[in-house]
Amino acid sequence: MGTVKINGMKCQHCVKSVTEALEKIDGVSNVKVNLDAGEASYDGEVDSETITQVISGIGFEVASS
Repeated sequence: MGTVKINGMKCQHCVKSVTEALEKIDGVSNVKVNLDAGEASYDGEVDSETITQVISGIGFEVASS
């Protein structure tokens, strides 16, 4: 399971956008986005660069770890 911190999510529409974008990545499943925590978790073996590109591509910023 992977987890990524995301900056810029403010509403349930943001949660839906992030969820749908991550679910489109091959090999990613069981996506859960937590608005209050500002993070998304997912199952699958995907490199962090791919996750960062997808999230950035829809207008959000991946927080540095």
